[in-house]
Amino acid sequence: MSWSKLKQQLESFLCPALDGRVEYRATGYRYLPDKAGLCYISVDKKDVLRMNDRTSSIKWYGAELEIKNDPDIQIPVSNEEMETARKNTKGTVPEDRLKVIARNRKITEHAKELLSAQASLSKSNFVATANKFLSTSIEESIESDDILLNILALVDRRVGKKRILNMSEKMKLKHPIVQYFYELRRSTC
Repeated sequence: MSWSKLKQQLESFLCPALDGRVEYRATGYRYLPDKAGLCYISVDKKDVLRMNDRTSSIKWYGAELEIKNDPDIQIPVSNEEMETARKNTKGTVPEDRLKVIARNRKITEHAKELLSAQASLSKSNFVATANKFLSTSIEESIESDDILLNILALVDRRVGKKRILNMSEKMKLKHPIVQYFYELRRSTC
């Protein structure tokens, strides 16, 4: 599918409040027709997402330690995770320390997932991911670990106000760029 048709299809799925605000753009190279160029998403005429662009205002993590030390990341710990930590320590650790242990384990898992998602985004082909989005269900795109699929689903008109508002807990565990688009969509509801 040509870029213009793909762009037209993607923009036809934008929710009405974001229509005209969110744009999909691509650069092409005249003398390199086999090269895809650079694809990016802009909001209000400002480039927000370029694949792995460290100059953007969105935080890109370089190491697991950066994620662990980021005060903006708030990870809730469930009772099941506390019980797992209690079993692993054979019940000899105080309750407040158990919570720290469980939280640190969850942060480590979360950090690995975020770095993996960032790595796949920097290697991904925008056009291929956009085609995948158009051919899969909206539920799959929202639940996916792919950052770009999450973004495309969040700005989609098929995701309603009630569903957006019910996603707040899930979004805390997503990459900052996904959280940015979630807040953008939530502000239009």
